[in-house]
Amino acid sequence: MSADQPTPDAPGSETAEPIARSLDVRGLKCPLPVLKARKAIAQVEIGALLEVLVTDPAAMLDFRHYARQSGHELVSAEEGEVLRFVLRRTA
Repeated sequence: MSADQPTPDAPGSETAEPIARSLDVRGLKCPLPVLKARKAIAQVEIGALLEVLVTDPAAMLDFRHYARQSGHELVSAEEGEVLRFVLRRTA
């Protein structure tokens, strides 16, 4: 899967709705994953879902903080070798 491309919902995903865009920022360190997600979420429609794949462990806190500050909904945050966040654009 290439970065920043529309993608169907991933198998085994917790979200029942289709993902409008997927952003692969594996290998990038804080604050780049959140900055790239902020730019990508602005490009999807209100109510649409953005999936972000990250390897920086600090991203778990960063994305929770970003969702609170931006008002976007953090639909899911999955831990593992690759962290997976799903955000819903709210405005």
